[in-house]
Amino acid sequence: MSEDFYIQNRQFVVFKLGNEDYGVDIQNVTTIEKMLSITRVPKTPHYIKGVINLRGDIIPVIDIKEKLGLGAFEETEETRIIILQLKDISFGVIVDEVDEVLQLKEETIENVSNFTNDLSLDYILGVGKVNDRIVSLLNFKKLIDVDEFGSEKDET
Repeated sequence: MSEDFYIQNRQFVVFKLGNEDYGVDIQNVTTIEKMLSITRVPKTPHYIKGVINLRGDIIPVIDIKEKLGLGAFEETEETRIIILQLKDISFGVIVDEVDEVLQLKEETIENVSNFTNDLSLDYILGVGKVNDRIVSLLNFKKLIDVDEFGSEKDET
């Protein structure tokens, strides 16, 4: 098993994109917010929707459905922004709905390389099996290039 895949009794925030369940390691989650007003930023990639002002911090926001090729999000009462921290960068990810926090054991997770040799899927840590559900566990370190956001932090 690869080092990225090594997962033992870790907690994941489970969210929905369409009808499918995805998870992100809770250690990367700063907060979960209801949908906020997003200010567009010109000349950014199509999946970067803009920025939000979250308690005085300017946070870039990504439409993860668009990034994954699943179409654009449609805002509902359940739409949330999950604020993630990678390296020294915070960013928001728009999801259709936040479902729950799951604790997964290593033996309940299948390595994605068991299904395909496609290296473009390295953004998937694995696939968790929970009762009759399947949860795709995303590796945002591979999925998002945080260098796109720059590394400046608001020092004020």
